[in-house]
Amino acid sequence: MLDDFRPVCLKFLLAILLVAPAEGVGADGAGKPAHIASAALAKTLADALPPEKWRQVEDSVDRALAWIASRQNADGSFPTSPIGQPAVTSFCILAFLSRGHQPGLGPYGGQLNRAIDFVLECQMPDGLFSYKIPEEQHVNQQASHTATYNHAIAGLMLGEVYGHVTGERARKVRKAINKALQYTRDLQARPKDIPFDKGGWRYIRHFDATDSDLSVTTWHLMFLRSARNAEFNVPQAWVDEAMDFVHRCWDPQQGGFTYGRTPEGGYRNMSRGLVGAGILSLSLGGQHQTPEARAAGDWLLAHPYTKFGGVVGDGDRFFYSSYYCSQAAMQLGGRYWEGIYPPLVEAMLSAQSPDGSWPDEPTGLDRAFGNAYTTAMAVLALTPPYQLLPVYQR
Repeated sequence: MLDDFRPVCLKFLLAILLVAPAEGVGADGAGKPAHIASAALAKTLADALPPEKWRQVEDSVDRALAWIASRQNADGSFPTSPIGQPAVTSFCILAFLSRGHQPGLGPYGGQLNRAIDFVLECQMPDGLFSYKIPEEQHVNQQASHTATYNHAIAGLMLGEVYGHVTGERARKVRKAINKALQYTRDLQARPKDIPFDKGGWRYIRHFDATDSDLSVTTWHLMFLRSARNAEFNVPQAWVDEAMDFVHRCWDPQQGGFTYGRTPEGGYRNMSRGLVGAGILSLSLGGQHQTPEARAAGDWLLAHPYTKFGGVVGDGDRFFYSSYYCSQAAMQLGGRYWEGIYPPLVEAMLSAQSPDGSWPDEPTGLDRAFGNAYTTAMAVLALTPPYQLLPVYQR
């Protein structure tokens, strides 16, 4: 069914990363990213901005990574609320990878190794990645609520670094991914109160009558895709069930993807972050350029990033949504990329602090996760054109 959801040769991916410089302009001196994997993508993605703007983007990303590196804690983590670990540290690692930096190599190699080791130490005996032990019952905005995000995001990061680590660290990463995959499957397969929720994911502890949502589900899908790319065993049935849930989150009347359904059968909220997550989820499952994806892309074009901090819809969060929408626009390409990415760049660059960081999330619950989180997410929203994270490659 989903023949695009298949292993990717790690040697090929490593070859791309090893020949791609971590800084500088393109080989033609035009100021476009030198990391883009093919001439076709160079035209599709790099031509969205003029050379001078690309230079601003690269300078912005490099200053942001230098700032993140300067904030690393002695235990290898990057600072955030305890309930945001190890996800925030994983985001920071992914931000470095997205610019071509690798564990054990170059100016940040040692720091990346220490950060990876911190994430590995956060895995519990049952396979769950969480710095804090989840409460026995669901507690809003505590570990029982956030651990599912920490788990999937940590698993995604480890899948992306697996081809770059060696020796004992590689053995630990492989063992951790296998345990984490089983935890992800157990969480997906637990009984659901509503048939609509079958195949999706939600919180570690049962929350209410609805037990899946698109936000959490997309992170677990990214973990599965990353693990499959790294040639771990991810049964197709897990993916098929998740994709069925993603399709059920589509609201044809609004023309976009929603958080899920209510117990009464209505659709929950829709926002830029959720619409972007839905498009990205389809791509992760090999379902590219579907009518739903293009219609959702049209909705995003109608709700552009005109300024920093602007939100659209209930529950929209600026950094979270820009991360998803940038990746979604890259997957759609063409007029979607040209219409979504440039204004997002302008909004993002306008808000960067002189020290290279970005301020806290303007609104919503994500403010608790701090500047390392927002700065890493900003970098990940700016770097899809480099095509260096295998999970996001077209």
